[in-house]
Amino acid sequence: MYNSPYYASLFPYPARTPQDAPLPHYPWWLQDGYYPWAPQTGWPPGGGGRFSAYPGLEGPELPPQGQEARNPLPPQESGNSMSGEEARNPVIEGQDQGGKPFVINIEEAVERNRYYRRTLWTGKHLQVVLMSIPVGGDIGLEVHPNVDQFIRIEQGHAQVQMGERRDRLNFVRRVSEDDAIMIPAGTWHNVINVGFVPLKLYTLYAPPEHPKGTVQRTKAEAMAGHR
Repeated sequence: MYNSPYYASLFPYPARTPQDAPLPHYPWWLQDGYYPWAPQTGWPPGGGGRFSAYPGLEGPELPPQGQEARNPLPPQESGNSMSGEEARNPVIEGQDQGGKPFVINIEEAVERNRYYRRTLWTGKHLQVVLMSIPVGGDIGLEVHPNVDQFIRIEQGHAQVQMGERRDRLNFVRRVSEDDAIMIPAGTWHNVINVGFVPLKLYTLYAPPEHPKGTVQRTKAEAMAGHR
């Protein structure tokens, strides 16, 4: 297996020693054809052979490495014709995905949303809505008599106010990224952006509050729609 016991001590795995190598090969030596900083393809690094970091080891003798091991099928045989970006976030701008099974990176979707309000998924008993509140802006004082609401902050800082009457908002809290807010049906509430960046959040309504496919670019547009 090895031409030199000393060489075998450097590489204690089964390998073939190049017949024309008079001296042991040191992987850290710069030799013709092998440069550690150069892009490497395949296995072993350096392409195998005498000038490889792992002389004697060839591709067929090793199991698949990296991405090939995780997904051994070619892209056309993987059963997924979508690109990586489409598979991760297949939402088309302005299109409600309700009524069908759906998976999304919700944090990414919220942070990419620039509209004041946009419905993401509207079902029979639940609705998911993305919101972006500009600096100094707010959602607006409102109440949903028959709807429970959940809000999660993904970016920014805000003040949330809640109470049984619109002139008595005695529940006041400061919230920021990763905080969640639960609003019981019939509770007056408002969320105010007190930070220096747009407030990005998503909210759940049970049952749905807005028409399926709602897209409102600004608060003014939303208010005009309620008149």
